[in-house]
Amino acid sequence: MFDFNNITFENPQWFWLFLLFPILIAWYVWKRNLQTPEVKISSIKGFKIKQGILPRLRPLLFVFRLLALSLLITAMARPRTVDVTSKTKKTQGIDIVMAIDVSPSMLARDLKPNRLEALKEVAAEFIKGRPNDRIGLVVYSGESFTKTPITSDKAIVQNALSEIEYSDLLDNGTAIGMGLATSVNRLKDSKAKSKVIILLSDGVNNTGFIDPKIATELAVEYDIKVYTIGLGSNGTAMGPVGIDRNGQLRYGPTKVEIDEDLMKEIATKTSGEYFRATDNKKLEEIYDEINKLEKTEVEESKFYNYEEKYRPLVILAGLLFLIEIIVRNTVFRSFV
Repeated sequence: MFDFNNITFENPQWFWLFLLFPILIAWYVWKRNLQTPEVKISSIKGFKIKQGILPRLRPLLFVFRLLALSLLITAMARPRTVDVTSKTKKTQGIDIVMAIDVSPSMLARDLKPNRLEALKEVAAEFIKGRPNDRIGLVVYSGESFTKTPITSDKAIVQNALSEIEYSDLLDNGTAIGMGLATSVNRLKDSKAKSKVIILLSDGVNNTGFIDPKIATELAVEYDIKVYTIGLGSNGTAMGPVGIDRNGQLRYGPTKVEIDEDLMKEIATKTSGEYFRATDNKKLEEIYDEINKLEKTEVEESKFYNYEEKYRPLVILAGLLFLIEIIVRNTVFRSFV
């Protein structure tokens, strides 16, 4: 009848009436003593006393009445169970494209194990933390292409992210304008209220047939916000400098060059922000900051289904009162 782990009382103030019970019990004891006269005699010899069990059970009538009153008080407190269901509705979606530089310099080891792998690890956590948004991936070096279009299927995005790696099939160089333009193209037809590009690069724009400033103007035209990240330690880093006879990359000190002025200009004109990541921790903090800046509004509706539980208590209290009246006027009728 009752799930005591899920029961609530609408009017718990009725429980204060239980404070009257000690008074009722004291009154009953006092009245019973008055109704039980004592006869003092010097000796009971000659009297044949026969005492039955019924007089001793008479206090049960009062117990029945107290139980009935307890049930009525509990019923007046309106016990009920509540079943809460919630429905979450995304009220403002965000479409995000992550533009990732995959030029050879992304294999530099100033981030562990290298820049590209460090980025993939942090980006995977970022994607995991955006369950209500659509996300796409664009990769670029000397040219650019869409790795995955914007989608709400995070499994597809995570799988595509894990497959990103340096490939000599793409032209070497860093075509920031190309990467940005391709990202804009992915978002220009989006109906989302907020459109965001996270553009990461560890170099300077040195190739590509689309100027970064032209790509920035396109982002502004389509109301796309761009967060730019310059990746790489200050000064020099151990990066690929050539290929040995076995086809393996050779590493050596390389100069870290990031066109921060360009990255800042892109972010400023599109109402975004520029960040500089010089190590793994800083890169993680940057993505956390972007995650906080771009909040998705979610509307949660809760539905409460109440089931009243007082009726069985009232019925049981009535039965106890009825039993008490019947027994008082039949079995215990001849007893005071």
